[in-house]
Amino acid sequence: MISNPVSVPPPKLRIVPVENILPHEKGDIQRSQPLMERLKRAEFFTNPPVVAEFTDEMYVLMDGSNRHVSLQNLGYRHILVQIADYETEWVDLGVWQHIVADWDAQRFLRMLEDIDHIDVNDGWDSKAVAQVLLRDGPVYSISAVVDSLAERNATLRQVVESYHVNATLYRTPLTDPGLIWSLFPSGVALVMFPHYQPQDIIDAAVQQAYLPPGVSRHIIHGRALNLNYPMADLRSTLRLKTKNQQFEEWLRKQYAQRSVRYYAEATYQFDE
Repeated sequence: MISNPVSVPPPKLRIVPVENILPHEKGDIQRSQPLMERLKRAEFFTNPPVVAEFTDEMYVLMDGSNRHVSLQNLGYRHILVQIADYETEWVDLGVWQHIVADWDAQRFLRMLEDIDHIDVNDGWDSKAVAQVLLRDGPVYSISAVVDSLAERNATLRQVVESYHVNATLYRTPLTDPGLIWSLFPSGVALVMFPHYQPQDIIDAAVQQAYLPPGVSRHIIHGRALNLNYPMADLRSTLRLKTKNQQFEEWLRKQYAQRSVRYYAEATYQFDE
């Protein structure tokens, strides 16, 4: 929790090479494919992905993997990002819970039990790689013997893939099952993940030991939204230095025209 929300600094924005950004999680095809179609027709780039700079001009993607992979697949050489720093109070790292919906709970459990090298046990286990709460009440822990981050994340990817390709997946920060089931009437199970440290995210990116899509949750205090920067300027063949000079001039005009407004309160957006 930040000590003084009024003192949140303005976002650090920059245009960087798409290839210099390392994802820490697998892309979500349920989200990236429709997004790619929208980006083909879009005139403006609205919400920049958030990255952490871990070496000179190399970045780990915190949030926005589907925007990143979509522009990459569309042939963009550069992307507009917001650079944040794990070492400050302006970044909080948490996890999303997964709601498995529009499927059969018992079939879901059977698919989990068919995954090699994991055990599905009754009850809660704080050392498990994930927990599963069924809508009708039973709790199961998913355990696996793993010797490395790569093995642990590979196990998690198998778990998520078991329902990602068969069910509808919703992400939520909520933890109250009663509230979750009331908001998601088609949900049959809630999958809960352990918390991570910033170094886990960096190591996952550098080692290509990817987390499943939609597990890590980065809360960026002072996140830049609705920039509406022209897509044509991102697509242009100008040199990167020139593009950033143009962008900085564009950004100065936004501040001069009082187009930038900071909201300190937490918000819900209904247009995602």
